[in-house]
Order: sequence, then C-alpha cells, then structure tokens
Amino acid sequence: MLKILDKYILRQFIGTFVFSISLMLCIFIVFDISEKLHGFVAGKVPIKEIIFDHYLNFIPYYGNLFSPLFTFIAVILFTSKMAYKTEFVAILSSGTSFRRILRPYMIGASIITASSLILNHFVIPKSNKVRIGFEDKYINDGYNTEERNIHRQIAPGTVLYMADYNNLTQTANQVSIETIRHNKQVSMLKAESMKWDSVSSSWYLSNVFERALEYVPADSTRADSSNFVYREAHKFGPMTKINIDFSPKDMLRFQSKIEVLTYFELKEFIKREKQKGSSRIEFFEVEMYKRTAFPFATFILTVIGVAISSRKIRGGVGLHIALGLVLSCIYILFMHISTTFATSGLAQPIIAVWIPNFVFSCVAFYLYKKAQQ
Repeated sequence: MLKILDKYILRQFIGTFVFSISLMLCIFIVFDISEKLHGFVAGKVPIKEIIFDHYLNFIPYYGNLFSPLFTFIAVILFTSKMAYKTEFVAILSSGTSFRRILRPYMIGASIITASSLILNHFVIPKSNKVRIGFEDKYINDGYNTEERNIHRQIAPGTVLYMADYNNLTQTANQVSIETIRHNKQVSMLKAESMKWDSVSSSWYLSNVFERALEYVPADSTRADSSNFVYREAHKFGPMTKINIDFSPKDMLRFQSKIEVLTYFELKEFIKREKQKGSSRIEFFEVEMYKRTAFPFATFILTVIGVAISSRKIRGGVGLHIALGLVLSCIYILFMHISTTFATSGLAQPIIAVWIPNFVFSCVAFYLYKKAQQ
C-alpha cells in the first residue's frame, strides 16, 4: 500500500522524468529539422511521411536510448530540491530510514525499466524498420553498399563470392558459390551476374558455369584406400534459378539488420547465423544482451542519484548535476569499451555487456552505505 510519502516522491520522480526527457526530445527534433529541412524541401518529401514515418518513430528510439541518463537527471533534480528545502531532514527525523525512502524511487525505476525493456525488445525494432526505410529513401539517397570482393558463408561449407553488389537494383556481378566437404571442393558455380526476384524469393543467374566433383578411391577394390581420384562434370547455361539462404536483406546496413529485429526474431537470426558459421555472431549477441542490460542501469543510476543528491553540499544542484553527468559519461564509455572487447573476441558478449552494471552496482552500494551514515 503506497503511503503519502511514496505517492509524493513517485509523482515527483515520474513527473520530472517525463518533463526533462520531453524537453530534450523537443530540442533534438528542432536540431534535426534544421539539419534536414533543406533535404526535405529539395526532395519534395511528403509532410505526412516526415511526421508519421520519421519523427513519430524518432521519438521512442531516442527517448528510450537516453532514458537511463534522464532518469538520473530527474532523480538529482527533484531530490536536490527536496534536500535544499530540508524535506529529507524532516523525513529522517520522523524515524523513516534511508532504505525506506528508496522504496518509491525503486517503484519509479521499475516502471521506467519495464517500459524500456518492452520498447527495446518489441516496439522499437518495428518502428526502426519504418524510420530506417525513410532515411534510406529520402536522406541517404537510397543506401548502397560500398563493399567489394564480398564473401558470405551461406551454409556450413558453402561460400558465396560477389565482386560487387548493388542494393538499389539487387544485383551482384561476378558471382561464385563454392561447396567444401572434408577440406575438398565438391562443387562450384560461377555466373556473370545474379539478380533477385522478389516474386519467387529466388535468384536468377546469367551465363552460368557449374562444376561438380566426385572423389572416388583410386583402387576400386579397396574401400579404405587413402588415394583418391576425382571425376569432374561441367554444365553451361544462359540462365539458372537458384534458392539459397541469402537475400537482399543480408546486404542491408549492418546496423539496420539487427535494429529492426524483435527479441524472438533476433534470437532466431542468431541461431541461423551460427549454423552458417558467420563471423559476426558477437555483434548480434551484444545487441541482444544490451537491450536487457542497458534498461537495468536505471536502477543503478537511481540509487546513485539519490545517494549523491539527498544531502546539501556546497555548489548546490549544479554540482549534483555535473557529478551525475560525469558518472553517466563514465558508464556509457565503460559500456562502449566492454562491448568492444566482446566484438573483438576478447570476452563473452553477455559478460562484457553486464560488466559495467556490475561495477556501477558496487559504486551504488558504496554510495548508498555512505548516505545512510
């Protein structure tokens, strides 16, 4: 049952959080409009698409991205104000413990964290699909990869090579598909070009050369012979249709591929990439674990914010905010460094992503114990 104190602090917490993040998002939108206005006008972008496809999806993405930081700022703002009005002195004098005071803060942090988790795993990926599509269409002038000599492992032992690929026409040039079994090539396909057919969800290859190799024992009377010879079969064709585990979406921007996947879609995508033997599994796993770890930083930063700002100090609210921003920047930098270790193969993704939370939990516990004194 929430008491008057709980309701008062919770109302101040959520109210300050919503106000501060709304104000900052308005500033972000103003700067974004001023930066892109010329492009919108020159490209004759429909106002409806600007509002509903871009900015309506811009708000939840950046709002959720900065929610732990603005939770911290909100806690410091209204808690410092309470401290300078000696409200904390009155609360503590009534026999209320510092631990009890934290209860409404944790309730508020739980609401924000739960909302952030739902947004991260299910809502924002769907809105990102619309937002990124808008940006690629009107802002990036249609995204096209600059990769050359592209190699993709599309199945265990099967490698696709493309000299280049055009995202706009969904066409690749100088294509080859090679299959290896037991360190021996068993088949190879070469084509002058490869174009995607969206109707049949397959590729059409032009000027195709196929080679199949069959390895047989040199001594046909001995099944365990270690010496092999191979039989080779060739096939030519002007046009061939193939179905492989590769589509134009695999050539989207690296960030785009994972930002538009919901939790279950991302898990399934990682499973498929592991089966292919992809070298980018760590990047995908880091994204999946960050979607959970980052919202939980809300609890940690809330405790730190209360511990720092619940006492009067020389310098006032400004010093509290400055100290809070420094700690937030350190946390974000720490998260970036640790995830770099994961993507470099120096640490397990789940460990690397959660290390900053563990370290800052220790900092929060120390400040909490100090604040109790």
